[in-house]
Amino acid sequence: MDEGKPAYKRVLLKLSGEALLGELSYGIDFKKARSIARELKQIHDLGVDIAIMIGGGNIFRGSRGVEEGMDRVSADHIGLLATVINGIALQDALEKEGLNTRLISAIEIRAVAEPFIRRRVLRHLEKRRVIIFTAGLGSPYFTTDTAAVLRALEIKAEVILKATKVDGIYSADPMLDSNATRFDSIKFLEVIQQELKVMDSTAVTLCKDNNLPIIVFNLNIPGNIKRAVLGEKVGTKVF
Repeated sequence: MDEGKPAYKRVLLKLSGEALLGELSYGIDFKKARSIARELKQIHDLGVDIAIMIGGGNIFRGSRGVEEGMDRVSADHIGLLATVINGIALQDALEKEGLNTRLISAIEIRAVAEPFIRRRVLRHLEKRRVIIFTAGLGSPYFTTDTAAVLRALEIKAEVILKATKVDGIYSADPMLDSNATRFDSIKFLEVIQQELKVMDSTAVTLCKDNNLPIIVFNLNIPGNIKRAVLGEKVGTKVF
């Protein structure tokens, strides 16, 4: 592979809401958002088309609402709206880096975001705009992981970049088990059979059925997004 030549032309980056926490315990660290935006500009400058699916766990997680007695549908809707807040923050950070963006919401909020219309989104990507997907699929019971995979397939992304706080997939939680071993690569079926916490099982199965690889890597190491896009060995590849 030529040095500096991307291994992928179009990628979907899955960002958890926690990715925007930075040094905070709650909410949005705008310095962290700018840091992510700078890394994304690096790969955009290489000619890579970028779409992002953002979560909302730094503001509200539906499962927490359910634990506290909320109706599941109501709790999930709050979580989906939290992703829109994160999307607006990320859009601001990306545009401060000089990137043209489009904020897309699966829940209609025309004052701040466009609805998801596949052909329009594809046209935005052709025009080199960065797409920020928010509100998941707009429906309760579906995680933003599953939404990320579905949108990646719809826009013909070649890979899902799953940004996390660990440097790949382990046989057990490395925070809890010192004997956990990291995989350089692993097959979809092994992830499902071993119930490894990469993405939810619906998302992983959808990737498996459509041969869409996932690269799981540590977002907190500067340059990792670019390394993944260049095809360098970073994190764990699920194929």
